[in-house]
Amino acid sequence: MKIVAKTDKGIVRESNQDAYAVGEFSDEVVWTVVCDGMGGAAGGNIASALAVKVISEKINASYRDKMRDSSIRNMLDSALTAANIEVYDFAEMKPELHGMGTTVVCAIVKDNQAYIAHAGDSRAYVFSKDNVRQVTTDHSMVQDLLSKGKITSEEAEHHPNKNIITRAVGVNKSIDIDFDQIDFDDDDVLLLCTDGLSNYVSNEEMIELMSDGKHYAFADRLVSQANKNGGGDNITVVIISK
Repeated sequence: MKIVAKTDKGIVRESNQDAYAVGEFSDEVVWTVVCDGMGGAAGGNIASALAVKVISEKINASYRDKMRDSSIRNMLDSALTAANIEVYDFAEMKPELHGMGTTVVCAIVKDNQAYIAHAGDSRAYVFSKDNVRQVTTDHSMVQDLLSKGKITSEEAEHHPNKNIITRAVGVNKSIDIDFDQIDFDDDDVLLLCTDGLSNYVSNEEMIELMSDGKHYAFADRLVSQANKNGGGDNITVVIISK
């Protein structure tokens, strides 16, 4: 299993409030977590870094060989819940950080399965046979309107409230985590990213940039394309391939 990652502040923002971590338990089991902080420069940086730290520690402490699917799901749920408590409690202690939070998307890839947990609008995609499929569903105001049929996909792309999210780590005392388990075949590529990528690089551009199979170059290419297309937000990309 191979992991390639890159984070960049973009060409508009003064600081990078994204954070990520990657790791491996063996040649066949890898994990990653990607967060996009919010709540002002200091708050966003703290929330994303703290969430990544807590989730990484929980995964490393809890993972065991031969874990069942349900156990992996429970482990990820517990890790994200622990991060929510840590970020929320830290903000409660410091009035200047009140309301800070972070999106999160994390994954464990094991054998031929990918286990993905998320909250917010950071995403997971699977690239397979010249096709990109979004695995996660955004927790956002625009996604809610889209799901209810009140706006079209085209309207969603340029909606003025596109960046308003409805779920995030650390904003409330508790959090609901969404979980996906998908088949991960030998030719598949798993892409985790913040909205600095998904808001600036289209699916068609992703396919074009990833179609030659040179996995080591994907993260650099995608970040460069996001900056070329405006770079209006921090950009983080993690690529997992076999």
